[in-house]
Amino acid sequence: MSQVKPVLITDVALRDGHQSLIATRLRTEDMLPVCAELDAIGFWSLEVWGGATFDACVRFLKEDPWERLRKLREALPNTKLQMLVRGQNLLGYRHYADDVVEAFIQKSADNGMDIFRLFDAMNDVRNLETAVAAVKKSGKHAQGTICYTTSPVHTTAKFVQQALDMVNMGVDSIAIKDMAGLLTPTATSELIAALKLEVKVPLALHSHMTSGLAGLCQLKAVEAGIDIIDTAMSAFANGTSHPATETMVAALKGTPRDSGLDLPALQNIASQLWGVRKKYHQFESEFTREDVSVQINQVPGGMMSNLANQLKEQGALHRIGDVFAEIPAVRKDLGYPPLVTPTSQIVGTQAVMNILADKRYTTITNEVKRYLQGHYGAAPAPVDKNLRALAIGNEDVIDVRPADLLPPELSKLRADVGALAKSEEDVLTFAMFPDLGRAFLTEREAGTLTPEVLEPIGSGGSRPVSDGGAPTEFVIDVHGESYQVAITGVGVKGTGKRHIYMTLDGMPEEVVFEALNEYKAEGGGGRGAASKPGHVSTNMPGNIVEVLVALGDVVKLGQAVLVTEAMKMEAEVQAPIAGKVVDIFVKKGDRVTPGEVLIEIEAE
Repeated sequence: MSQVKPVLITDVALRDGHQSLIATRLRTEDMLPVCAELDAIGFWSLEVWGGATFDACVRFLKEDPWERLRKLREALPNTKLQMLVRGQNLLGYRHYADDVVEAFIQKSADNGMDIFRLFDAMNDVRNLETAVAAVKKSGKHAQGTICYTTSPVHTTAKFVQQALDMVNMGVDSIAIKDMAGLLTPTATSELIAALKLEVKVPLALHSHMTSGLAGLCQLKAVEAGIDIIDTAMSAFANGTSHPATETMVAALKGTPRDSGLDLPALQNIASQLWGVRKKYHQFESEFTREDVSVQINQVPGGMMSNLANQLKEQGALHRIGDVFAEIPAVRKDLGYPPLVTPTSQIVGTQAVMNILADKRYTTITNEVKRYLQGHYGAAPAPVDKNLRALAIGNEDVIDVRPADLLPPELSKLRADVGALAKSEEDVLTFAMFPDLGRAFLTEREAGTLTPEVLEPIGSGGSRPVSDGGAPTEFVIDVHGESYQVAITGVGVKGTGKRHIYMTLDGMPEEVVFEALNEYKAEGGGGRGAASKPGHVSTNMPGNIVEVLVALGDVVKLGQAVLVTEAMKMEAEVQAPIAGKVVDIFVKKGDRVTPGEVLIEIEAE
């Protein structure tokens, strides 16, 4: 009989906790003061990097993510540091060439990373091969990941086989990543028991509290023999985050699997972090609370808030129920991919487009097209043949590991970024996010890096424009009664009205106001409302990625004339008529909204 061992704990507050609850905005300066106490606790590891933290550092916080890692390594000398890596996607949204993956892993190890949790959104283990080999070469711990989901094709036997494939690849441990909170206690027991029978490396469970079940799932996992559980200090726990560290430590105290961690010491750290969280009040969202509906629609909390913001910008928040109903249909059409970055964005954005167009697949994002061509890997189940034909016609579908088709790119990246890069780490920052990375390095060179403004505690302001859409909060006194009111205003094209989404004492309501003056859909560039057959517009708010035509070009009906980006997904905008391009009102990088005229085409 095997010896009963204490449960090991990975605390994720410094990565997934704040990513789940305050939009990944926790700054390094607010992490460092508690590091000495965290380091003394005796965690198996602390998850501190990866996921969306790299993006948020560069985009919003104007911090060098590599410098964050080095500072945390110095401040946590006795604790293993852990990061989340999207396999061949690393920390971005596309597959990178093998040389970039190898360089990124090595530099992460050099700068202090110990444990690499590696996952692929499709659960296609081929997309983990290079990353696993690179981690092993660096002498660090490679943790292979099962992205847990439910569908007609996702079975316990299939998950066990995936785990065995990753063990054969050389991983040191296996993590079950329940990113949407889909596990139930019974399913957890069955899965852990089946894995324990076949898999001889340590098992970890990472389960979000989105449905409110993760704590129960973790207890069942402990009973079934799980080795490691992920928790978050209570200040960044629960809701769409994870079970609280203190709660799970207390639950196991005095049992054969007692973690042995000091509960009073944990409580002291949590108290400090509760004070820190107040500083980021502008990033709190009603969409990060626990909601059992995820067991029905499978929409993770972070994905839910992104969808809500998109629909608010459209004046169509009232259609969020339709989008939630459409997501499972799109997922089925795409062969049941797990809903995790980037497939959650791919499925979610396409569902929004289908609903807002009132007809399915009139616009298909470039990412859906690439997915259907096999550029993200093998779908778990066959995709809809009619959709594939509509999206890519007779183009070939690849059946090899997607990165096998990518030539080495590190030398080109070094040349492209040029003197802005002062180190190999800078080159890799540019590689992850070329536009953002270049802007960050340029601002650093000029000494103009400026993080977004944090509102003073007690202010009633709104989220910065760059994040796109938290409500403005007020306290209103009426006849001696005080009411907390949160308002988001949205203009709806062509109606002359404004839709205001008001949350009054926790109850959301939609109110429509008639404007005293006629409302025109105009963007920051002063563009007018599309009103003629030859006016090119977009049905999604976003940014211009590329203008594909020039003045005087003759275009065909349905020809792509623009590429836009929304929710990190790109889509082509087609010509509504055949004719000649007589005016272009946008350029690369412009922010655009639905109903604006972006290009004018004159029929010939």
